[in-house]
Amino acid sequence: MSRPSWHKYFMDIAELVSSRSTCLRRQIGAVAVKNRNIISTGYNGAPSGATHCEKRGCLREELNIPSGERHELCWAVHAEANIVAQAALHGDVLEGATVYVTVQPCVSCVKLLVAAGVDKVIYKGDYPDELAQKIADEAFLDLVRYKD
Repeated sequence: MSRPSWHKYFMDIAELVSSRSTCLRRQIGAVAVKNRNIISTGYNGAPSGATHCEKRGCLREELNIPSGERHELCWAVHAEANIVAQAALHGDVLEGATVYVTVQPCVSCVKLLVAAGVDKVIYKGDYPDELAQKIADEAFLDLVRYKD
């Protein structure tokens, strides 16, 4: 039996974390790692204590908002934002961390990860966002597509 690479190990964990998502459109998971240790995990869903979209319904669907537009018109907190929030709540520092995420981060999440000091994001699925890539390039955030 062969052991998985560290990249596969952490991406598999991000996939498992995504199964906790309460979003009706996309299930996304993220894992923040530093020195091969998990600092924080997060998935997309309603803020802690708020009614989940599974029960409330999807505001974006009701308003016919296409994917990739008007992120602010949504009850969900993105997976990447949740890893930053969870790290802050527990006194952990993301500076120098690598984030594994099941889908390429949007522009808002890229800005947040840059501000939190994350060095690298390894993502699996595409979510094309030219501005997110430009900001990552300018701010020296390494955005890397995951390869098995």
